[in-house]
Amino acid sequence: MSGASLHRLRVAVDAPQHSGLTGPLDYASEQALAPGSLVRVPLGKRELLGVVWPAARSEASAGEEFPLAELRPVTAALEALPPLSSDWCALVEFAALYYQRSVGELAAAVLPPQLRELEPQQLQLRLKKLDKLAQPGPADPAARPELSPAQAEALAQLDELLAQPGEQAPPPPLLLYGVTGSGKTEVYLRAAEHALAAGRQVLVLVPEINLTPQLEARFAERFAGTVMVSLHSGLTPAQRLRNWLAAHFGRAQLVLGTRLAVFASMPNLGLIVVDEEHDPSYKQQDGARYSARDLAVYRAHLEKLPVILGSATPSLESWQRAEEGRYRRLSMPHRIGGGSLPKVRLFDMNSLPRNKGVTTALSAPLIAALRQRIERGEQSLMFLNRRGYAPVLHCLECGWKSECPHCSAYRVFHKLDRTLRCHHCGFTERVPPACPDCGNADISPLGRGTEKLEEQLAAALPGARVARIDADSTKLKGSLEAQLDAVHAGEVDILVGTQMVTKGHDFRRITLVAAVNPDGALFSSDFRAPERLFALLMQAAGRAGRDAEQAERSEMWVQTWHPQHALYQALTTHDFERFAKSQLEERASAGLPPFAHLALLRAEARTAEAAKAFLQAASRVAAELDGAGQVLVYAPVPMQVARVANIERFQMLVESGSRVALQRLLAAWLPALGALKREHKGLIRWAVDVDPLAI
Repeated sequence: MSGASLHRLRVAVDAPQHSGLTGPLDYASEQALAPGSLVRVPLGKRELLGVVWPAARSEASAGEEFPLAELRPVTAALEALPPLSSDWCALVEFAALYYQRSVGELAAAVLPPQLRELEPQQLQLRLKKLDKLAQPGPADPAARPELSPAQAEALAQLDELLAQPGEQAPPPPLLLYGVTGSGKTEVYLRAAEHALAAGRQVLVLVPEINLTPQLEARFAERFAGTVMVSLHSGLTPAQRLRNWLAAHFGRAQLVLGTRLAVFASMPNLGLIVVDEEHDPSYKQQDGARYSARDLAVYRAHLEKLPVILGSATPSLESWQRAEEGRYRRLSMPHRIGGGSLPKVRLFDMNSLPRNKGVTTALSAPLIAALRQRIERGEQSLMFLNRRGYAPVLHCLECGWKSECPHCSAYRVFHKLDRTLRCHHCGFTERVPPACPDCGNADISPLGRGTEKLEEQLAAALPGARVARIDADSTKLKGSLEAQLDAVHAGEVDILVGTQMVTKGHDFRRITLVAAVNPDGALFSSDFRAPERLFALLMQAAGRAGRDAEQAERSEMWVQTWHPQHALYQALTTHDFERFAKSQLEERASAGLPPFAHLALLRAEARTAEAAKAFLQAASRVAAELDGAGQVLVYAPVPMQVARVANIERFQMLVESGSRVALQRLLAAWLPALGALKREHKGLIRWAVDVDPLAI
């Protein structure tokens, strides 16, 4: 290449944070390429996908001092693809800076994996297939239900925001606070309808894959004449690329997806919906640990468009922002059709006789209530958030328990295949015929999981049709859909399940929900545990009485040893506002989020001493940085499950009353941590988690 005809390009490539290459790198190109263009470039001995980065938004690149003629050339440009928008680049750059990752690493992680592998000619073939993307038939407007006054009011406010010209100030995020069954999905559908009518694209986020098909069916029915695609980890790489391209070219007007879809390239985006915004699944738990909900709010602010955050139990962060007036809260306090929420009944386990078996999941009154539902042809849901048959096998003679040899956790007994399985590292063995320590043949299960509960129900209620839905029973493709169809068709009397069945499902025949053993979360060391438990129980309760005719006799039973606990008292009246108020008061007095800002530094090593030594050294480095006085660094402690797959895990909490002060310290601290790792040979890896959910 002749130096006279060369152009200097800043290209974001996947150079991991710990390599020290955090910003875009400089390359030479024979042609000027617009920011957002996708290119293939060399890095070391590899050839990688890169994004031509807008120069004005980025830090000075590491190669700025090199003469243009000495720069390595761009290998190829994917000219068949329109450039990614400047707003998309700004979103990725903000996320990378905030969550302390390199821009190129995050950009590469959120683009379809197949884009990294395809040559320009192969991409052309994929685009030809995109031309054949099934065009939907003519729209057949489905009968639309009449709106309730609360729905109409919410939509009126949304329409006002949708009608605002884009040059104005960004609209405030809308927190749609509606009880289960109040018709939030209909509000999403109407809002999407209005955005699509204005010629804009719509992005709808759901927390988990198993909710995507249901919502997809609702949207497909309503928008029969609209191209709609989904984006989630359950797709094959080819499907994910096809759907991403459809959104990127503007051919897909509707995109439904899980947290990764917040980064979907949508050049004409007009509305973002985040359903069940409180759900922890929106937080990525490895790599760039971003919150899709928070990034959806930032993206809406960036592109000056409305974002709806919907929930019956909003996260306390969102609730507090609404209290402060930063979010606009729209309330939908009543169920559609005048149906009432199920009556919550706290069953005091202390009232049972104190003899062996007192911890049984099935008290006599609960069995009688289940039998009554079966006789009436109604369905019941038994909620137990623990899969497997029993959490642990133990020996009555010597006290041996089925610990995992590789983790500081017990292996769970799965009766169906007679295995002991670790739910952390996956280590699985057959159940031993006798105690490995003392040879006693009488080893027995301790505690219960969904498998055991299913077995107990079958024994207590002969003839009852019992089905179980959890991560074990839905491994095979299509099995979840088949089981849900059986429930909807009335072929199941009692559904046993983990939290998978408490979210978003519209079971019309369920009139009884029972939470079997929820007390564990009341005394967790994690300050967010009560918030998660309350949301889970409110969601579970919401599965009952969704048919207005049955609502009056619908109930939720909570079997608890602590019926006077404030959380359960608020639950009996479905009073989320009372619960949120008390929790926020506690957090304000303790200096916890949303009144403080947190980050976790995690370290993994072959020995606990090595992990702890790295964190202690990191703490000493932090103390010497500018602004250290505004940030509190706690002592390192083992993680809740301290050892997984023979790797010891420690963590160190970093706290500040100022988000800016915390971010400033992290930005200065992380480069030093990369150098520190080289001094600590026993360390395997370290990572920082900004705004951690689990502590």
